[in-house]
Amino acid sequence: MPEGHTVHRTARRFASDFGNQELEISSPQGRFSESGLISGQALLSAEAIGKQMFLHFEPGVIRIHLGIYGKWRFREFAANPPEPIGQVRARFLGRATVADLVGPTVCELITLEAVEAFRLKLGPDPLKEDPTGTDLARFLERAAKTRVPIGQLLMDQSAIAGIGNVYRAELLFRQNQNQHTASSSVPAEVLKNIWDDAKNLMKIGVEKGIMLTREGFLEGFPKPADRYYVYKREGEKCRICGGKISLELMNTRKLYWCASCQK
Repeated sequence: MPEGHTVHRTARRFASDFGNQELEISSPQGRFSESGLISGQALLSAEAIGKQMFLHFEPGVIRIHLGIYGKWRFREFAANPPEPIGQVRARFLGRATVADLVGPTVCELITLEAVEAFRLKLGPDPLKEDPTGTDLARFLERAAKTRVPIGQLLMDQSAIAGIGNVYRAELLFRQNQNQHTASSSVPAEVLKNIWDDAKNLMKIGVEKGIMLTREGFLEGFPKPADRYYVYKREGEKCRICGGKISLELMNTRKLYWCASCQK
């Protein structure tokens, strides 16, 4: 499942490629019947909150959640747009770019009121500007009130929006934090470090288009697997202590960790 940085990156591309253009929106697959209500309207803005994207038009807002199987296919053209490939749920056609949406969990037309309801339901997003520290305070308050393991809380989109399996594992490792510690027992300083680290790492993901959680990768590590400290490295040596990286299931999701570093 794409994590928050991917959705923010896609929203940025929508704003760049389609901003203020009147888009032709169709559903080659025939599943998105509401598309006709906004086809021909100008895209006012594209916004990401966690793993969800909101495309704002005058008549309403299209909410998109890729889920596990969803993906975007952007293609540029000079004269005639290329034909859809595969089962395209929704096609967004601009003057020189087409974006095809395949296999999303959600693609629906909603009202502005519904968007505000989602804002309240979703937790704070580390990629959003937070000059007053309000979002950080929300995250700290939520953690302080629950005995749910911190490894589970970080995957709760109502607690912190945009974190997925990769960032969850890497953030915990980078703070030497055991995943089973009750959230309310994690020191506030560690929680703040997790929040700040998420902001920094996810911003790198937005800018570079890939997830990088290990310092030095851009300076010449040879393999994609070198991007991470623990993710998908079960049975291998810890890059810090030399111990063995472990794998467990937490709330049905795989979690990679180092038993020596994350006591």
